[in-house]
Amino acid sequence: MGRQEELRAAGDLVGDALGGMVGVVGDVHRAVSGRVDAFLPPAARPVTLLHDTIAGAVYTGVAAAHRLAPARSAEVLARTGPEDAPPPSQSRVGRAVLPAVNGLWGDRVAERQPVLAVPMAARVGDRDLPLDAAAIRAAFPGATPRVVVFVHGLCESDAAWWLGTGAEPGRGPGSYGDLLRADLGLTPVYLRYNTGLRVSENGRALSRLLSDLHAAWPVPLAELDLVGHSMGGLVARSACHYGDEGDAAWVPAVRAVVTLGTPHLGAPLEQGAHATHWLLRRLPETEPLSRLLGVRSAGIKDLRYGAVVEEDWHGQDPDAFLRDCSTDVPFLEHATYYYVAASLTRDVDHPAGRLVGDGLVRYPSASGQGRSRRLPFEMGNGAHLGGLDHLSLLNHPDVYRRLAAWLNRPPEPLGPAAAAR
Repeated sequence: MGRQEELRAAGDLVGDALGGMVGVVGDVHRAVSGRVDAFLPPAARPVTLLHDTIAGAVYTGVAAAHRLAPARSAEVLARTGPEDAPPPSQSRVGRAVLPAVNGLWGDRVAERQPVLAVPMAARVGDRDLPLDAAAIRAAFPGATPRVVVFVHGLCESDAAWWLGTGAEPGRGPGSYGDLLRADLGLTPVYLRYNTGLRVSENGRALSRLLSDLHAAWPVPLAELDLVGHSMGGLVARSACHYGDEGDAAWVPAVRAVVTLGTPHLGAPLEQGAHATHWLLRRLPETEPLSRLLGVRSAGIKDLRYGAVVEEDWHGQDPDAFLRDCSTDVPFLEHATYYYVAASLTRDVDHPAGRLVGDGLVRYPSASGQGRSRRLPFEMGNGAHLGGLDHLSLLNHPDVYRRLAAWLNRPPEPLGPAAAAR
């Protein structure tokens, strides 16, 4: 992506957001005015009509100005800056902001400002890795037959796995992948993707990426592990489903799938946002405000009940009040699935721990053990860690100890489905 293209796209994106907010304020004004007009005598109608006309013109002008100003400012920056300057996405701030923007509005960004959309890609340092044999051989000179792929969560990037280490991604020790390489001889591969897209869309993209990685890996890929944080766990499960459905060559190599704080049964924050959106739509005065919540990305909406496949949302009413249409697709028969769930309280059964979980995901959802839905995690293939928040799961010694123990287990014999491939 070029600097000028990114700046222009960012200006348009900010302008659309500001103009849309002004439009919402104007619609609230009109709704309140309409409510008041209903109680006024007919003689006051000319005055209210004049008021509405003037107010409408003012809001239209203000909205247009808010849309235009960021775009013009971005154009000035694009023209005056040095042509060889790196694009904003490669700056320290840009590397943090761009994944967040994609997480919040990624489906719209991909449609309207694709230059700012984050593609699904393997990462080396701060760059995307072409998945051809020569590029992979150069990026992984010490490639081993055992690969572990790390899939980050909502609004995150591959850099999230170095949280709290003070090191740059791929340029310093401290991530789970670094430790697994030193302790178990696994080769870590980190991904970045647009978390605002549907989980099922990212699942299909991950399956394709793993097919390319499997075909181009410098040595025969004997074992493949997937580790997903938060939404990343859903994307990993989705990829396994679509890869298995399409008889992808990488699927028989999958040995373990580990999910860290993944909302398998849904996230209460998204459920609350959905309920608030539904309530705001009930009144004309608050309906415009509901649009502010309604523009959250499709990826966020998939977190409502942990949707992982297209059937979970295709043909469904997205505004149906707290309706769970998610499908619990089966685990791969030959792979072992693990989970880590955290809670802010030491005791998982503490009332506060039950209510807030790790701050974003509750224990029943992270463990897949709900009242009406249960994922087939085997007994002993999970862990609860008390006193940790959601982001701590990205880099914590207690998590690593369990991760290393699980990934150090001897290979399981292939099940009938995998053996028949």
